[in-house]
Amino acid sequence: MSSARVHMLPYRHLLHLSTDRGVYEHARHDVPRPAHGYCTDDAARALTVAVREAEPDVELDRLAETCLRFLEAAVAPGGRVRNRMSRTGRWTDTASIGDWWGRAIAALGFAAVHAREPDHRRRAIGAFLRAAAQRSGDVRASSFAVLGAAEVLRARPNVPIARALLEESIAVIPLAPTDAWAWPEPRLRYANATLCEALIVGGDVLARPELVDRGLEMLAFLLEMETAETGWLSVTGSTGRAPGERGPLWDQQAIEPAALADACMRAHAVTGESRWLDGARLARDWFLGANDSGIAMVDLTTGAGYDGLEPGGRNSNRGAESTIAALITFQCARALSLAGAA
Repeated sequence: MSSARVHMLPYRHLLHLSTDRGVYEHARHDVPRPAHGYCTDDAARALTVAVREAEPDVELDRLAETCLRFLEAAVAPGGRVRNRMSRTGRWTDTASIGDWWGRAIAALGFAAVHAREPDHRRRAIGAFLRAAAQRSGDVRASSFAVLGAAEVLRARPNVPIARALLEESIAVIPLAPTDAWAWPEPRLRYANATLCEALIVGGDVLARPELVDRGLEMLAFLLEMETAETGWLSVTGSTGRAPGERGPLWDQQAIEPAALADACMRAHAVTGESRWLDGARLARDWFLGANDSGIAMVDLTTGAGYDGLEPGGRNSNRGAESTIAALITFQCARALSLAGAA
């Protein structure tokens, strides 16, 4: 992956979606839809993007503060997490342990180690420790939690709550292939590569090479399954993918290539193998138009991601999830390029 070909997206649209409360979840075309409010999922993803940016500005630092404050408020005293907030700042759901619990832990764990401001690191670890008191039996929520726990444990090996969360959450991820194919679930669902990333990262931190190897095997299978017939990335559609289902599946969501980019970046960090660079390149190129409809899924002038790839076109709305997914993918591509990978 040549650094000359790796562009970083502007943050204009993400900032356009943001207020001093959080990040609006939805947009009509490129106009925020305040009536739909905010969610923890997007605050968590946006916090990670803001912290991971190597050359932040005042606006990104302000966004990091906003999202961290949102997550602190979202984590209830017992560790459960609320997900939805109205435009006026009122929580509209009860605290629970859905995906947003895992995403909050992932973001808080990352910020606790990598945030630029010492105060942000202190506050992030406090909220992380509260949320880490809970456990989920859901595979994806647990996979997200593994990522945050592994970040904390790598930097602070003597945090028993993080170790317990990591060990118990990674045990939720299925390992054995099903009878029908090499994936450990009966069908591909969403954020599939996050399972691979969690096994790679968690296994590496726990010094369990068998988990790392299984995560790498699953990631290789996923890339082969989603590129074999085209040469470009043809990700699983919103209804999933069953064994034997080939060809384009619709609608394709931006979180799929973003999860693949993150997993490939982790795989390269652990193994140093250049094959994972190709996976990150395919994920980036999916946004640039190397996909089943041959249309760009990101606006390079604003950094806005489009909400879904459709047969022959795209959803013209540019909400937070898709925009952050594009930013994540390009951050991964840039990181691999600057690491000296060829």
